[in-house]
Amino acid sequence: MGMQRLIVLALIGFAAQLVDGALGMAYGVTSTSLLFLFGIAPAVASASVHMAEVITTAASGASHIRFGNVDRTVVIRLVIPGSIGAFIGACFLSNLPGDQVKPYVAAFLFILGFYVLGRFLFGNGNGTERKESTISKRFLIPLGLIAGFVDSTGGGGWGPLTTPILLSRKGLEPRKVVGSVDTSEFAVAVSATLGFLISIGWSNISWTWVAALMIGGIFAAPIAAWLVRIIPSHLLGVLVGGLIIITNAKTLLKTLDWIPSTWHTAIYSALTLLWVGSILLVVWRRVGQKWVSLSK
Repeated sequence: MGMQRLIVLALIGFAAQLVDGALGMAYGVTSTSLLFLFGIAPAVASASVHMAEVITTAASGASHIRFGNVDRTVVIRLVIPGSIGAFIGACFLSNLPGDQVKPYVAAFLFILGFYVLGRFLFGNGNGTERKESTISKRFLIPLGLIAGFVDSTGGGGWGPLTTPILLSRKGLEPRKVVGSVDTSEFAVAVSATLGFLISIGWSNISWTWVAALMIGGIFAAPIAAWLVRIIPSHLLGVLVGGLIIITNAKTLLKTLDWIPSTWHTAIYSALTLLWVGSILLVVWRRVGQKWVSLSK
C-alpha cells in the first residue's frame, strides 16, 4: 500500500472521528461508507473500522465517565446484548461473499443516511434535560441486540440507532444518552473485532489500514470536542446524513444494473440538491431563532 493511500485512510479516520466526536454517532457509518469508495470488501472494511474503534471508543468512554456523562445502569444493560449482537453480526457478515453482500450493506447505509438526515432536520433540538428514571431491561436488551448486529453487518449503526431511540424515551438527560451510548460502544467494538478475527483470520486484515484509521481518529478527538461548542449539532447531523447518502448512492448505482447509467448524473444532482437544501434550511432556522431572540 502506497503512502498516499495511507494518508487518505488517516484522513478518513480523522473525518469520521470528527463527526462522531461532535455528534456522538456515525464514526462507523462514515468511515465504512468512505472505505467502500476505495473498493474494500465489506467484511474487511467493517473489521478495520471496528478494530480502530476499540481505541477511539475507549478514549471517548473514559472521557464521558470522567465528566459524569454516563448512566451506569444503561451501560450495563446495553453492553451484554450489544456485544452478543455485534459478535453474531461479525460472523454473519464474514461468511457472506463480499460482492453479493456489498449492495445490501450499501442499501442499509443509504437508508440509515436518510434516517440521520431526518433525525437532525426535523428532530426536537431544545436540549432540555429530562427527569431521571430507569429505562427497563425489557427495552434495552432487544435494542442492544439489534443495534449490535446492525453495527457489525453495516460497519456502523450503534450510535445512529441507540442514541435517537434513547433520546425519544423519557428518562435520560441528552448528555447521559450520548455518554452511555459512547461508553457501551467500546464493548461492542471489542466483540465485533473478535468475531471478525475468528471468521476471516488475522492474515486477511491490513493492520496498516487499522493503524491509519486509529491515528486519524486520535488527532481528531480533541478538535471534535472543540468544534461541538461552535457548530450546532443539527447542522453537523445534516452534514453527515448527506455524506452517507451521497457516498452510498455511488456504490448502489454501480451495482444496480436496472438503473440506466444516463440517469446517474440526475440522481446525484437530486440527492446533492436535497443535501444542500437541508443544510440551508438548518442555517435559516438558526438565523431565524437568533433574530427572534434579539427582537424580543
